[in-house]
Amino acid sequence: MSNNPMQRGQQWLKSLLELTGISAEIQGDLETAQSQDGDSPEPDNYWLTIDKTNLTPEQIQLLIGVDGSVLDAIQYLANSVLNLSQPQEEQASYTIELNGYRVKRQAEIRALAEAAADEVRFSGQEVEIKSLSSAERRQVHTFLKDFGDLETFSRGKEPHRHLVVRPAVAVES
Repeated sequence: MSNNPMQRGQQWLKSLLELTGISAEIQGDLETAQSQDGDSPEPDNYWLTIDKTNLTPEQIQLLIGVDGSVLDAIQYLANSVLNLSQPQEEQASYTIELNGYRVKRQAEIRALAEAAADEVRFSGQEVEIKSLSSAERRQVHTFLKDFGDLETFSRGKEPHRHLVVRPAVAVES
């Protein structure tokens, strides 16, 4: 397997799909992460897009799964397997995309986060967002961390873990 993280990811995903009897090309895009706090650099994010050209609608639906569950599982496997025995500084983050699912879902999650933020600001009460995967909860945490008047945390145990948005607690100085 290649030493280049993008090529490794593409080769791995193509092989995984072939094991399931699906032949598809994998496009790769690099999303360079900007470190927010300057402390620890975020790993680059490699978007691996499964080319849907030769896939049937049934294969596309099967690979995405209910609420993206299969795509999430493939992405979890990719991140686990491809970073196995990689030194910390060479670890990468992989996002698996098919048929625009991730892009559409990110827009939905951003809208959910914005609506929760508006509701918290209006009511002054905490708001729970249910039915998010761990990756989606992380997206909301990341999106809302720049809002100084709000804080987020997760509550509960899987599979009943929820994201909570509430007014930030003022720190006395």
